[in-house]
Amino acid sequence: MLQPLAERLRPQTLDQYMGQTHLVGPGGILRRMIESGRVASFILWGPPGVGKTTLARIIAGATKSTFHTLSAVSAGVKEVREVIEQCRREARSMFSEGRPILFIDEIHRFSKSQQDSLLGAVEDGTVTLIGATTENPSFEVIRPLLSRAQVYTLNPLDEGDLRTLLDRAVGDDEILSTRSFDIRQTTALFRYSGGDARKLLNILDLLEQSTPAGETIVIDDRTVTERLQNNPQAYDKGGEMHYDIISAFIKSVRGSDPDAAVYWLARMIAGGEDPEFIARRLVILAAEDIGLANPNALLLANATFDAIQKIGMPEGRIPLAECTVYLATSAKSNSAYMAIDAALAEVERSGNRPVPLHLRNAPTSLMKKLGYGAGYRYSHDYPGNFVRQQFLPDDLRGTTFWHPCHNPAEDKAAALQQARWGERRDNQ
Repeated sequence: MLQPLAERLRPQTLDQYMGQTHLVGPGGILRRMIESGRVASFILWGPPGVGKTTLARIIAGATKSTFHTLSAVSAGVKEVREVIEQCRREARSMFSEGRPILFIDEIHRFSKSQQDSLLGAVEDGTVTLIGATTENPSFEVIRPLLSRAQVYTLNPLDEGDLRTLLDRAVGDDEILSTRSFDIRQTTALFRYSGGDARKLLNILDLLEQSTPAGETIVIDDRTVTERLQNNPQAYDKGGEMHYDIISAFIKSVRGSDPDAAVYWLARMIAGGEDPEFIARRLVILAAEDIGLANPNALLLANATFDAIQKIGMPEGRIPLAECTVYLATSAKSNSAYMAIDAALAEVERSGNRPVPLHLRNAPTSLMKKLGYGAGYRYSHDYPGNFVRQQFLPDDLRGTTFWHPCHNPAEDKAAALQQARWGERRDNQ
């Protein structure tokens, strides 16, 4: 079977590689690594189709390293350990020139235990880890692994890169170079590509396959738009349209428009989107955007995720729609989301401040002699199950992280806090 155009044109060297000049251009950190032959572990973070896998393969080839790849979708801890053991054997072999490279696609989908299983091999130099992710590694990759691997951001290809790629495909590909092209407009082509090289090449593949042999392949805005709209694969679960539609879905729910939310839900279902991906987004929406204004939203979102796993599709569309409409029509609050981000920012700023003595655990007599736990007041021994005392570190007394939004549920909670603590918490 003939390979897809994107695979036929996959770059083999840095000179063929498109974009990311901040990393692979003259003086770029990854180019310097390759030239020195010493490649440290790193994670490539960027949208689909910008060359993460290709760059990893180029680095392995340029440094004459063996290349192993795992997908977080299909590999478990057992497969990770098997590959690491194979890398250890290779590292001890006199025939191995560079340190074995282990490439993990979609590393953000690895569980904590899977990521933990990588730590030893990365730390002792058994493997050079190259991870690829479309999600922010700060949230999806465990801190011990992040401390052992630099993160490099890859950007969408710009219009100049896409134009170069188009010219290369039309002029150099074994199939397209035999066809006649009339390139009149590229606005729609580049817009639908969205900075994604693979998407651009997939569209060219579609145009070539849908144009009878012997006829000129016309590239203009009308033709590109019509061919994509008539193509059932136009949604492209891994491409730019995937991100545009899920963004529209999220913003419609957040904006309390159930009709728009259900429409974008239907677009994803019709395009073959993974229903568990949609259900995960609903869980996040329930916590991030509805939050304390309606805590039942998170319960329903979790129940929806559970239902999808139990019944699958097409029946799963019904609980997905039920949850989508419920979240869209619910009261909204992001106070919990903002509170945890503010607290994390404070931890990042001020570090590990000591726990007040009266809040510390005192399991031994020595700790009790040192004052651990002394002076703590048990809330349930006081009227209303509440007594004022200090809970924050000394230097953070009076700090407020949670700022309630105005809705019935949080107005009630805020009034109770006001009665307990007053306007400020300085008197803890």
